[in-house]
Amino acid sequence: MPAAPNVTQLLLAWQAGDNAALDKLLSAIQPELRRIARRHMAGERRGHVLQPTALVNEAYLRLASKDIQWQGRAHFFAVAAQVMRHVLVDDARERARAKRGGGACRISLSDAENLAKPRQADVVALDDALNALEKFDRRKSQVIELKFFGGLSLQETADVLQVSVGTVRRDWSLARAWLYRELGDTGRRNSSLDTDSDA
Repeated sequence: MPAAPNVTQLLLAWQAGDNAALDKLLSAIQPELRRIARRHMAGERRGHVLQPTALVNEAYLRLASKDIQWQGRAHFFAVAAQVMRHVLVDDARERARAKRGGGACRISLSDAENLAKPRQADVVALDDALNALEKFDRRKSQVIELKFFGGLSLQETADVLQVSVGTVRRDWSLARAWLYRELGDTGRRNSSLDTDSDA
């Protein structure tokens, strides 16, 4: 993540009631939130209703309505990661509900075999798998959420979770392996989980 040294100060000022700090904060965080949103939306089908700007706007609205004691930049982006995850999953589930029933076109089973599964099913499957992982290893689930949905680096993830970078690296590797097993083909199609980079 690019350095943004004034985000922590702006968060604390906004939290203290300085409304002018909110405008400055938005300018400081919007490029990073857009980068994260573009990364998530890159694999979506063309003509998708939820665009990166809409994802950022919805995430911002949900963040602004939360009463959180901000601890700094990494904490903010950790919460933003969680919010973006929920926005994407809510959107995917809503689109899936809208597609059921009326107006659905009929295709034969042989034609259905040739259709790719929509990405929204991947997002929902990933969310379900992370919820399952969280039940027996909360930290590994948080590592995936922070790195995949939040775009935090290994160091930033370690800072948020208050563990070493080596622990985050091991958790990332083990959690990805577990998710691949749980998700099967869905996990293999989700190339964003393949990266071992520090981004």
